Amino acid sequence: MRTKLLYQEDSYLKEAEATVLEISGNEVVLDKTVFHDGAGGVAADSGYIVYGGERYSAIAAHKGGEVVHVLDRAPSFKPGDVVVGVVDWEKRYRKMRLHTAAHILSAVLYNRHGALITGGDITHEYARDDFNVEGDMATVRKIFEEAVAEVNEIAARGIEVKVYWLPREEALKIPGVVKLAEKMPPDIPTLRIVEIPGVDIQADGGPHVRNTKEIGTVKILKVENRGKGKKRLYYTVE
Repeated sequence: MRTKLLYQEDSYLKEAEATVLEISGNEVVLDKTVFHDGAGGVAADSGYIVYGGERYSAIAAHKGGEVVHVLDRAPSFKPGDVVVGVVDWEKRYRKMRLHTAAHILSAVLYNRHGALITGGDITHEYARDDFNVEGDMATVRKIFEEAVAEVNEIAARGIEVKVYWLPREEALKIPGVVKLAEKMPPDIPTLRIVEIPGVDIQADGGPHVRNTKEIGTVKILKVENRGKGKKRLYYTVE
């Protein structure tokens, strides 16, 4: 990937200058970006790209191993020009809160029930996670309600969230560093680690809040039975 992912170093960056590397129609590749591209189940960031007096609506996407900024029209700028990328911060910040909450939730269910995530996604409005827990729906709902209550208790402690990088081989030796049932981290030599000390540690490439207190309160929206080993929880933050 040619683009430096600035949000991996500082998820609170709202905008940044970048040099245009490539343009294809209305798709633009930059040398660095504040936009998260939607990898890892967190919805891609939207916002805009500014060049001179022109402003282009933009949404990020992951295509062909690159972060692509899809604009609302073909741009007037060209490769080599410097533009400013500005992320829709209100939506981004809600996704950050939900993403960190999702890590705590997965840790609680893993520790309590050995449950792994079998699917999920995070938008700015809500998160959805599937877990391989078993039981009738009354039992499953109780499991989720107790887990969310613990998530809220943990979030209220105000734990500082740590982000750092480890060699892949070293990272994969950490118990519970992967909580996805059927997916391993990308085959790259160094993995980004997100740690909530005393609570959770996972290999993860997406944006997070700095402190668990920023999450607010997690609220269950809906619980669904999606089949054997697949119980779905919809939740949001307030």
